[in-house]
Amino acid sequence: MSAQPAPYFEDVSNGPDGGYAVWLRAADGVRVRAAFWPEGHKGTIFLFPGRTEYVEKYSDAARFLSEAGFAAVAIDWRGQGLTERPEHNRRIGHVNDFSDFQLDVQAVLDHARERGLPRPWHLLGHSMGGLIGLRSLVDGRDFDRAVFSAPMWGLPIAPHLRAVAWTISSIGSSLGFGQRDTPGSGKVADPAAAPFEGNLLTNDANMFGWMKNQVVTHPDLALGGPSLGWLWAALREMHALARTAAPEVPCLTLLGTDEGIVDPDAIHVRLASWPGATLELIDGARHEALMEDEATRRRLYGLIVSHYEGGAA
Repeated sequence: MSAQPAPYFEDVSNGPDGGYAVWLRAADGVRVRAAFWPEGHKGTIFLFPGRTEYVEKYSDAARFLSEAGFAAVAIDWRGQGLTERPEHNRRIGHVNDFSDFQLDVQAVLDHARERGLPRPWHLLGHSMGGLIGLRSLVDGRDFDRAVFSAPMWGLPIAPHLRAVAWTISSIGSSLGFGQRDTPGSGKVADPAAAPFEGNLLTNDANMFGWMKNQVVTHPDLALGGPSLGWLWAALREMHALARTAAPEVPCLTLLGTDEGIVDPDAIHVRLASWPGATLELIDGARHEALMEDEATRRRLYGLIVSHYEGGAA
């Protein structure tokens, strides 16, 4: 697979030396951006970002992993980052089906195999990336161990609104409105203007400022609310995976006790049926536990590295 150099914004990154990005082609022709921090002797960690995210945001994770001897790879999913987006509206987060994300995964795995990135290969999936990662494990992709951070295995939709979400997203998509904004998503339409006060991501003002500066400095990285098609695709995928047996892959999951974006109950239910899975609750942490203060991040990456090395979490 041929790979061409792609932009990698070092001015807003916090990764180890030697990081770079490339363009890859998924099997359906979509051009995907992936970032590599290739120095490591203990193995390679594949970083699966959440919705709205991009590779530069994971440079901080790559730094911690590099200090522990691991190479790292991050993906801009289709519809976000610098990977191809809907032409009519770059700010809307859209995908037709979550199986499309597996084409992005395969393109990156193929390139990593060609590059001979060090083995074993492990997974670290956050939020939406946790849902994509779970599908990758269920499908038998090449990961020895997995870590999930606040995985999106369910959304906190009130029971009386769940049927409404299914109905509106499915009918809207079938009628050709799949790339329209999901009702009520306007509050996340301008991430660069989001205030720290009341945010659901982190308690740490410095990390919040670092993330916000990335989209202010490079507006093409920013993403607004999800489309109706994304919502319908996400609901279908969460429903399908909730009824699938857990993969036989050792798993560590991190979850803040102040989680407000994904459904903690869905995480508890999934892990209860996953033999050998470990849940680490982080007191007071919000959705992005790996974007809390430096001491918290260092402690959590210690747990992550121990898990990847085969030790007890």
